[in-house]
Amino acid sequence: MKIDGIPYRTIWPCDDRRGVHIIDQTRLPHRFAVVRLDRLEDAARAIRDMWVRGAPLIGATAAYGVALAMAADPGDAALEQASRVLAATRPTAVNLHWALERMAARLAPLRPSARAEAAWREAAAICDQDVEINRAIGGHGLPLIRAIWQGRQATVNLLTHCNAGWLATVDWGTALAPIYMAHDAGVPVHVWVDETRPRNQGANLTAWELQRHGVPHTVVVDNVGGHLMQHGLVDMVIVGTDRTTACGDVCNKIGTYLKALAARDNGVPFYVALPGPTVDWQIEDGLRDIPIEQRDGAEVSRVSGRTATGEVVAVAVTPEGSPVANYAFDVTPARLVTGLITERGVCPASRAGLRGLYPEHGA
Repeated sequence: MKIDGIPYRTIWPCDDRRGVHIIDQTRLPHRFAVVRLDRLEDAARAIRDMWVRGAPLIGATAAYGVALAMAADPGDAALEQASRVLAATRPTAVNLHWALERMAARLAPLRPSARAEAAWREAAAICDQDVEINRAIGGHGLPLIRAIWQGRQATVNLLTHCNAGWLATVDWGTALAPIYMAHDAGVPVHVWVDETRPRNQGANLTAWELQRHGVPHTVVVDNVGGHLMQHGLVDMVIVGTDRTTACGDVCNKIGTYLKALAARDNGVPFYVALPGPTVDWQIEDGLRDIPIEQRDGAEVSRVSGRTATGEVVAVAVTPEGSPVANYAFDVTPARLVTGLITERGVCPASRAGLRGLYPEHGA
């Protein structure tokens, strides 16, 4: 995707191949800042402190974190330590563990002297694969949007929650990939962008990247989605996911479940876009088995913004001393999901639907 006409990925190797660059997403939308990661600890901090976020990008960053660790020490103990450190950064996104397992499987059989170069190549391959997966997700989701347009001959209004655009992946995005492709193909679209408290990934990130790409959009508060659906102002809800169970339950940013309920009540199709690595084939029951991350309460009690003078500051929005609970994700049961948009096609949110597209994960 492009920023002011210049193509970017969200993570890319430095010219000296001793580090990687990322976009520090905590500074968006007020400042576009590129940060260099040189060590395992840098990659871990970038994931933990959400300089990078979104399940696919977390996995890609973890892969490069292993590569940075191998450049410093390619021994067995260092490989195991890198996996432990990175695995502890975020508990919910399954792509993190998928990427670490893939890196370990590639590197463990090699002689230590061969691991640094192999790790670098494997991390780059994971990134390239993510780009192609997301491009394919966009291609499979585009006909769903085009069909609505052809049936109505009017602008297609879509609602999305959190950020599942190219900033959440290496490029293209998951939920936003079909929207970008529809826009680029001349299908008139408009996106309702949930602000997505508490970290405001919608208002800060989704709106920023849609604006840079020229996609018409409107930022709304999280609780307006049901009202919009009641008044026929939403044609489709499309969101991403950080982990999907083998039965089609979807774990995504807190508030997604409420959008699914409103969509069901108003007859609005509710789609989830996801890459294959986001499916956790070991979990059947999302409500019971998916760990829900609870983050620092300061993300709720304080907000950041830019003042009239251009200074970015954080301010308190709750009474001093009030307890805060900060659940980062919720689980939307498969029964509320119209369909899953994957790189292999669109399927029902069910065990049979997923295994129809991914037969290698059969019972």
